[in-house]
Formats: sequence, structure tokens, C-alpha cells
Amino acid sequence: MRLFSLVIVSAWVLMALGAFFVGESANRIDLNKLIATADMASWLGYDELGRPLFERLLLGAKTSLFVALGVVVFSALIGTTIGIYSGFVGGWVDKSITKVIDIFLAFPGLLLAIGLAAVLGPGIENVIIALVVVGWVGYARLARAQTLSLRHREHIQAARALGVNQPIILWRHVFPLILAPLGVEATFGFAGAVIAEAGLSFLGLGVQPPEASWGNMIREGTRYLLVAPHLVIVPGLALMLVVLAINILGDRFRDSLDVRQQNPRHK
Repeated sequence: MRLFSLVIVSAWVLMALGAFFVGESANRIDLNKLIATADMASWLGYDELGRPLFERLLLGAKTSLFVALGVVVFSALIGTTIGIYSGFVGGWVDKSITKVIDIFLAFPGLLLAIGLAAVLGPGIENVIIALVVVGWVGYARLARAQTLSLRHREHIQAARALGVNQPIILWRHVFPLILAPLGVEATFGFAGAVIAEAGLSFLGLGVQPPEASWGNMIREGTRYLLVAPHLVIVPGLALMLVVLAINILGDRFRDSLDVRQQNPRHK
């Protein structure tokens, strides 16, 4: 399963890179090829406007990868910074930040993202902003919990006694020790961002036509599901395989960090 997941994720990245070489034909309407089947020009057939489905799939892969990278990077930076600082400083700062985190956790994440996307308006940048506003909380909560368990360790106390600046302590002595669990969180964050982007685009709040997204491809294809099921099956299958592969890799990464599974004596 690990090899299968690596192949799927690698294919996803290659498809996203290949989208940069897709020309205007991906958005060119051809009335003679409406919902046509596959041919030598398009291996997966054509959509409801006669556009090649394979090239549209490549553009959708680029959209999902770009959104996932943006959401994970910015969410991790913001959430980790806030969480480490909150857990290390403690006191009223930690209590205040914890209350803010609890407030965000009180709202369903996807519904909050839908509301933010509706307020900000459609567009790939607004999708990233909406998902970052929702996604930083998980990283902050995890970073805070890990920092609380580390801040009283001997090497950190020694650094404090030697007068090392707080930012240096956080960067050199705390952050490296919490990087592994944050990496696991980021792995599942990729899958969540791909699903959320597709969901928002399906609802019309994400990427707008003629730009391609797997979500809006599924939405447009549902109207022709009985006569051209490939319009839904192709992007839906791509979305399912990518999310499944990322989750499998995330599970493997988490298991590799579990000492109890590596050494039965610890059980």
C-alpha cells in the first residue's frame, strides 16, 4: 500500500506540473465534441462544452496541489508559532490563546470555511485564506500541547539559566522536538485541504470557470451523469485516489514514529 500511495501522489504532482504545459485548448469550446468519448486527442473524452477532459484534469490537479500547499504551509507557520509561544510562556497569554482556540473549535471547520469563502468571494486566493483561518487551530493546539510537555526539560532549563534568548530557545531547543508530530498533522492537512477545496468549488465558492478544479468538474458533470458518467467518474476517482494515498502515507508516517510498534517490549 505504501508503494501504491507513493505512485498516486507522484502522479498527482506530475499532473500538476504537466498542467503548466497545457495550452488554450483546455478551455476551447468545441461544439462538435460535446460529451464525446475518448479519442487520440483526449484520452478521457470531452466534457459538456467539448473541452478535453484529460487536460482539464491536469489543471484540476494543479489547482488542488497549489491550494493544499498554500493552506498547509501558512496554517502550519501561523499555528505552530502561536502554539509554541502560548505553551512556553504560559500564564494569561496561554489562557487567552487557549480561549481563542476553543472558540474556533466550537464551529464546524468546513461550515466556517464555507461562510468565510462566501464573505470573501470566489477565487483560489480566497479559498486559501478561508481554509487557513480554519486550519491553523489544529497546529496551534498540537504545538501548544507538545511545548507544555517540553518546557521543563533539563536542556531547556539549562539554556534559560545561561541567559539564552527566548526566540533562540524556541527555535533550537523546542521546535526540533515537536517537528515529527507536526509533520504527521501536516500530512493529514494535505488531504483535508484537497477535500475542502473540492467541496468549496463544488458549491461554487472556490475556483470559478473557465479555471478547472476537480470540485467544479464534478459539479458540472452531475447534470450529464446519465448520458456521460465519465464527467463525474474521472475527477471523482482522481480526488478519491489522491486523498486515500495521502492518508495512507500519513498513517505510515505516524506508525514509523510510534516506538511501541517498532519495539514490542514497549507495549
